[in-house]
Amino acid sequence: EYNQPERTAKEREIILQTLLGSCCPGDNTSSTTNNKEDDEACPAICIEPPFHIDYGINLRVGRNFYANFNCTILDCAAITIGDNVFLAPGVQIYTATHPLGAIERRSTEFAKPIEIGNDVWIGGAAIILPGVRIGNRVVVAAGAVVTKDVEDDVMVAGVPARVVKNLR
Repeated sequence: EYNQPERTAKEREIILQTLLGSCCPGDNTSSTTNNKEDDEACPAICIEPPFHIDYGINLRVGRNFYANFNCTILDCAAITIGDNVFLAPGVQIYTATHPLGAIERRSTEFAKPIEIGNDVWIGGAAIILPGVRIGNRVVVAAGAVVTKDVEDDVMVAGVPARVVKNLR
Protein backbone atom coordinates (compact mmCIF):
# COMPACT_ATOMS: atom_id res chain seq x y z
CA GLU A 1 0.00 0.00 0.00
CA TYR A 2 2.80 2.42 0.91
CA ASN A 3 4.21 2.43 -2.63
CA GLN A 4 0.96 3.31 -4.41
CA PRO A 5 1.51 6.56 -6.37
CA GLU A 6 -1.88 7.99 -5.40
CA ARG A 7 -1.02 7.98 -1.66
CA THR A 8 -0.70 11.36 0.01
CA ALA A 9 2.12 12.18 2.42
CA LYS A 10 -0.33 11.95 5.34
CA GLU A 11 -1.57 8.52 4.19
CA ARG A 12 2.03 7.28 3.92
CA GLU A 13 2.76 8.60 7.42
CA ILE A 14 -0.21 6.65 8.84
CA ILE A 15 0.94 3.49 7.04
CA LEU A 16 4.46 3.90 8.50
CA GLN A 17 3.04 4.32 12.00
CA THR A 18 1.42 0.90 11.73
CA LEU A 19 4.18 -0.75 9.71
CA LEU A 20 7.32 0.05 11.70
CA GLY A 21 8.14 -1.67 14.99
CA SER A 22 8.80 1.68 16.66
CA CYS A 23 10.32 5.08 16.26
CA CYS A 24 12.54 6.86 18.76
CA PRO A 25 13.11 3.71 20.89
CA GLY A 26 14.71 5.72 23.69
CA ASP A 27 11.38 7.45 24.24
CA ASN A 28 9.48 4.13 24.30
CA THR A 29 7.34 5.53 21.50
CA SER A 30 5.60 2.78 19.61
CA SER A 31 4.63 3.54 16.05
CA THR A 32 1.52 1.43 16.51
CA THR A 33 -0.09 4.17 18.57
CA ASN A 34 -1.81 6.99 16.77
CA ASN A 35 -1.33 9.54 19.53
CA LYS A 36 -0.49 13.19 18.77
CA GLU A 37 2.06 13.24 21.62
CA ASP A 38 3.81 10.21 20.10
CA ASP A 39 3.94 11.91 16.69
CA GLU A 40 5.60 14.96 18.26
CA ALA A 41 8.05 12.77 20.21
CA CYS A 42 9.39 11.23 17.01
CA PRO A 43 9.72 13.89 14.33
CA ALA A 44 11.07 13.67 10.81
CA ILE A 45 10.82 10.11 9.63
CA CYS A 46 10.74 10.18 5.85
CA ILE A 47 10.80 7.13 3.60
CA GLU A 48 10.52 7.74 -0.14
CA PRO A 49 8.59 5.17 -2.16
CA PRO A 50 9.16 2.67 -3.50
CA PHE A 51 10.18 1.12 -0.20
CA HIS A 52 10.40 -2.62 0.36
CA ILE A 53 10.36 -4.24 3.80
CA ASP A 54 9.91 -7.85 4.88
CA TYR A 55 7.97 -7.52 8.17
CA GLY A 56 8.32 -3.96 9.46
CA ILE A 57 7.68 -4.90 13.07
CA ASN A 58 11.39 -5.67 13.61
CA LEU A 59 12.58 -2.24 12.41
CA ARG A 60 13.27 0.46 15.02
CA VAL A 61 14.29 3.91 13.83
CA GLY A 62 15.39 7.00 15.75
CA ARG A 63 14.73 10.69 15.16
CA ASN A 64 15.44 12.36 11.83
CA PHE A 65 15.52 9.19 9.71
CA TYR A 66 15.52 9.46 5.93
CA ALA A 67 15.43 6.64 3.38
CA ASN A 68 15.65 7.69 -0.26
CA PHE A 69 13.98 5.88 -3.17
CA ASN A 70 14.09 2.11 -3.64
CA CYS A 71 15.51 0.95 -0.32
CA THR A 72 15.03 -2.70 0.69
CA ILE A 73 15.03 -3.89 4.30
CA LEU A 74 14.74 -7.58 5.23
CA ASP A 75 13.94 -7.44 8.93
CA CYS A 76 13.64 -11.13 9.83
CA ALA A 77 15.62 -10.15 12.96
CA ALA A 78 15.80 -6.82 14.78
CA ILE A 79 17.20 -3.80 12.97
CA THR A 80 17.93 -0.86 15.26
CA ILE A 81 18.73 2.46 13.62
CA GLY A 82 19.82 5.51 15.63
CA ASP A 83 19.11 9.22 15.25
CA ASN A 84 20.09 11.27 12.19
CA VAL A 85 20.55 8.33 9.84
CA PHE A 86 20.27 8.81 6.09
CA LEU A 87 19.98 6.07 3.48
CA ALA A 88 20.73 7.02 -0.12
CA PRO A 89 18.79 5.46 -3.02
CA GLY A 90 18.94 1.70 -3.38
CA VAL A 91 20.38 0.86 0.05
CA GLN A 92 19.77 -2.75 1.07
CA ILE A 93 19.80 -3.99 4.67
CA TYR A 94 19.55 -7.77 5.14
CA THR A 95 19.16 -9.70 8.39
CA ALA A 96 18.21 -12.92 6.58
CA THR A 97 20.96 -15.41 5.80
CA HIS A 98 21.48 -19.08 4.96
CA PRO A 99 23.93 -21.85 5.91
CA LEU A 100 26.99 -22.24 3.69
CA GLY A 101 26.48 -26.00 3.30
CA ALA A 102 24.39 -26.85 0.25
CA ILE A 103 22.33 -29.63 1.84
CA GLU A 104 21.47 -27.64 4.96
CA ARG A 105 20.75 -24.53 2.87
CA ARG A 106 17.91 -26.36 1.12
CA SER A 107 15.76 -26.25 4.23
CA THR A 108 17.26 -23.71 6.62
CA GLU A 109 17.17 -19.95 6.85
CA PHE A 110 18.09 -17.83 9.85
CA ALA A 111 18.61 -14.19 10.71
CA LYS A 112 21.09 -12.02 12.58
CA PRO A 113 20.25 -8.56 14.01
CA ILE A 114 21.75 -5.33 12.67
CA GLU A 115 22.55 -2.15 14.61
CA ILE A 116 23.22 1.23 13.01
CA GLY A 117 24.39 4.05 15.30
CA ASN A 118 23.65 7.77 15.31
CA ASP A 119 24.67 10.25 12.60
CA VAL A 120 25.28 7.61 9.92
CA TRP A 121 25.11 8.20 6.18
CA ILE A 122 24.84 5.11 3.97
CA GLY A 123 25.59 5.84 0.31
CA GLY A 124 23.67 4.71 -2.75
CA ALA A 125 23.36 0.98 -3.46
CA ALA A 126 25.33 0.04 -0.35
CA ILE A 127 24.51 -3.35 1.17
CA ILE A 128 24.52 -4.09 4.92
CA LEU A 129 24.79 -7.82 5.63
CA PRO A 130 23.39 -9.84 8.57
CA GLY A 131 24.86 -9.43 12.06
CA VAL A 132 26.68 -6.16 11.38
CA ARG A 133 27.00 -3.30 13.86
CA ILE A 134 27.77 0.13 12.39
CA GLY A 135 29.05 2.68 14.91
CA ASN A 136 28.25 6.37 15.36
CA ARG A 137 29.23 9.11 12.89
CA VAL A 138 30.03 6.62 10.12
CA VAL A 139 29.91 7.16 6.36
CA VAL A 140 29.38 4.08 4.18
CA ALA A 141 30.41 4.87 0.59
CA ALA A 142 28.14 4.19 -2.35
CA GLY A 143 28.28 0.59 -3.52
CA ALA A 144 30.03 -0.70 -0.39
CA VAL A 145 29.18 -4.14 0.98
CA VAL A 146 29.44 -4.09 4.78
CA THR A 147 30.28 -7.61 5.95
CA LYS A 148 31.81 -6.84 9.38
CA ASP A 149 31.31 -4.40 12.26
CA VAL A 150 32.33 -0.78 11.65
CA GLU A 151 33.86 1.32 14.46
CA ASP A 152 32.80 4.90 15.26
CA ASP A 153 34.03 7.91 13.27
CA VAL A 154 35.22 6.25 10.06
CA MET A 155 34.36 6.08 6.38
CA VAL A 156 34.19 2.63 4.81
CA ALA A 157 34.19 1.76 1.10
CA GLY A 158 34.62 -1.19 -1.22
CA VAL A 159 33.65 -4.84 -1.50
CA PRO A 160 34.04 -5.97 1.17
CA ALA A 161 33.90 -2.60 2.94
CA ARG A 162 37.07 -1.51 4.71
CA VAL A 163 38.08 1.67 6.52
CA VAL A 164 39.37 4.25 4.02
CA LYS A 165 39.33 7.35 6.22
CA ASN A 166 39.30 8.24 9.89
CA LEU A 167 36.75 11.00 10.54
CA ARG A 168 37.93 12.09 14.01
